[in-house]
Amino acid sequence: MIMKLRVVDYGELSGKNVLLRVDFNVQIENGKILDAFRIEQTLPTIKKLRDAGARVAICAHLGRPKGKVDLALSLRPIAEYMKIPFIDDCLNREFLAKMHDGDVVLLENVRFYAGEEENNLDFAAHLADGFDIFINDAFAVAHRAAASTVGVTRFLPAYAGDLLVHEVDNISQFLNEPKRPMLAIVGGAKVSSKIGVLKTLCKLADTVIVGGAIGTTFNYACGNPVGNSLYEPDMAATAREIMDIAAKSGCKFLMPLDKGVGPKFERSAPRTNKFIDEIADTDVIIDDGLDTTARNVLEIDDAATVLWNGTVGMAEWGDVWGYSSFAIAREIAKRTHAGKLISVVGGGETVACLDSVGVRDDITYVSTGGGAFLEFIERKTLPAIEVLVA
Repeated sequence: MIMKLRVVDYGELSGKNVLLRVDFNVQIENGKILDAFRIEQTLPTIKKLRDAGARVAICAHLGRPKGKVDLALSLRPIAEYMKIPFIDDCLNREFLAKMHDGDVVLLENVRFYAGEEENNLDFAAHLADGFDIFINDAFAVAHRAAASTVGVTRFLPAYAGDLLVHEVDNISQFLNEPKRPMLAIVGGAKVSSKIGVLKTLCKLADTVIVGGAIGTTFNYACGNPVGNSLYEPDMAATAREIMDIAAKSGCKFLMPLDKGVGPKFERSAPRTNKFIDEIADTDVIIDDGLDTTARNVLEIDDAATVLWNGTVGMAEWGDVWGYSSFAIAREIAKRTHAGKLISVVGGGETVACLDSVGVRDDITYVSTGGGAFLEFIERKTLPAIEVLVA
């Protein structure tokens, strides 16, 4: 069943003051935006509001300033990128009297106030002051109950933006009606952060592949050597529980067969490929291995639907240590482009991997969410979505 969210009638927004919550939590270095994906995905909603004659104030956060002003986490570079006026305090309302129909401004980082992450209702009331309507288009933070995503709905008529609706509809359809066989690839650093989603996918998918440091933890849980590598020894019992769920559900569960290792955890480290039982105490695992990658490619070729979250090595270090992740990205994109695969990808590092090999546009659906993407797949209740259900 597709979840129905309240949506606004754009034809009634002319002259209305609209508070628009988006997710602009992007990487900025020396004032330059390194990846504008989340910004670009919100632009269609902003354009529709502007064309409707709404007077729009965009509310967003960047990083974790912990309720204090930190100019290193200012949203000013984003306003400059978008070429719109910047309001240096998210509670400043003087600008409203000067706005005209179709105007758009960007408010300063809402997390500069402690009341934001605390979902403080007094702060939410101040944030809502002066506006007629609230629209949430920030799927990536929908799993957080914050003043700007949940609290403001107590004070303003609240609706879902086009991007939020698009995310919910696409991921829901993928979960509820997957074309089979369905393959899920889960990488990343910690089993502990993906226990729920792994358990869910083992019941939903036909095949689950674990890779990266998560795969290393599963290898360890099966009694294999892991060297001087990143893994979670205290998650061994949980890993075995997840494998048991897969077995009982008839889900094929695949772990790394081999690994790319180096003498140190460094980008410049020389790479050696070793099978799992050959890994020495001094080896540092940095990527999945060549045989594992070849097997993963074959599994992708056999699938009709693929969900991917989490790189399986240090993809941000380039071709040597991103070999396995890049191969996954290219094969998923190739099969999708050929019309032989439905693909859904989520998570910041995973999307960055798609960009590294230039294949993002070939994926069926790329989510802006990381934690929210995982929790939605896990079928958890996301607070910022719950308050918008029609």
